Amino acid sequence: MKAIILVGGEGLRLRPLTCNIPKPMVPVVNKPFLEHMLDNLRRHHIDDIILAICYLPERIQSHLHNGSGFGVNLTYAVEETPLGTGGAVKNAEPSLDDTFFVFNGDIFSDLNLSEMLAFHREHKAKASIALTPVEDPTAYGVVETDSDGNVKAFIEKPSRETVTSNFINAGIYILEPELLELIPPNVHHMVERGLFPQLVQQGIPFYGYRSNAYWIDIGVPDDYLKLHHDILMGKAIARFPGKSIADDIWREDGCEIHPSAKIIGPVVLGRDCIIGKDARISGPTVLGAGCAIGPGTSVDEAVLWQNVKLGADVTVRNSVLGNNSSIGDSTWISDGAILSDDTVVGSSNKLEHGIRLWPGSTIQDSSISF
Repeated sequence: MKAIILVGGEGLRLRPLTCNIPKPMVPVVNKPFLEHMLDNLRRHHIDDIILAICYLPERIQSHLHNGSGFGVNLTYAVEETPLGTGGAVKNAEPSLDDTFFVFNGDIFSDLNLSEMLAFHREHKAKASIALTPVEDPTAYGVVETDSDGNVKAFIEKPSRETVTSNFINAGIYILEPELLELIPPNVHHMVERGLFPQLVQQGIPFYGYRSNAYWIDIGVPDDYLKLHHDILMGKAIARFPGKSIADDIWREDGCEIHPSAKIIGPVVLGRDCIIGKDARISGPTVLGAGCAIGPGTSVDEAVLWQNVKLGADVTVRNSVLGNNSSIGDSTWISDGAILSDDTVVGSSNKLEHGIRLWPGSTIQDSSISF
């Protein structure tokens, strides 16, 4: 079974975390997000996968190569300029000669893909779209269906006054290859605004597959952080590196934990982490490889990428710190703060209220005081 994953976007909503890395490669519990997607596809025997790439393509190709190391066969459809969801699929047309899946590359879901495929075939559909319920559908594409599942309307980001359904486009589709004839070549095209409304208008068999499976769009930092929490709390299914050393505590090799340090799970420690005297790590928290936590420092409900250095008596809560960040003594970071790669924050600062620091930012001692 073939699938195409749309991973060509720049991840602008996730900035500054995506300044140096494409969104599909951002770490989720210490392995690239895209690897989690491949895990789910492989579970459902979908192992012939096309990656539609555009932004920093070499970062993806150099890590995944031909996919053999991940149990799949990967090929690449490279776009010189972004072509949109439909344009990306059209660009891969020479490789799509049978029924195929399409996945938006920023969606994490444990949707049962085998059951969705059975639904598609049972209804003799030309297109099927996964639907998931959300509390507030106004930020998404709302999909209306009749009692048999036929898609009757496709409404992008409706106003609150016009919402008639809370089931939204989950970013997972099954298409028959003949539908590619409806997508124009070599132009920017969105299936949500072009192909799907056309299917409804022409009465082409188009069905919505409703599911209550776990689903999240990691496009913004809050949801990126929430996905980590949900995985560690057991709300979402995912495999990640590390061996269990206690209840809800996993670590990789080479970690040094001071006897006085306290770790309260769920916590994941990457390889070669150092946890200092009287430090406290409270879950759900993930530390990437090579992180060093100073004496008396507290890390709570946070995600630290690789080689993050925290000084003494630092507090980090509900925040994300990028690779090679360095935080001085007695600094407080909380409330959804996002620090990108290679940031340096001096001692006695307070960063909160969702502050975002771009790669290489420097804040001197006591610049943002308590």
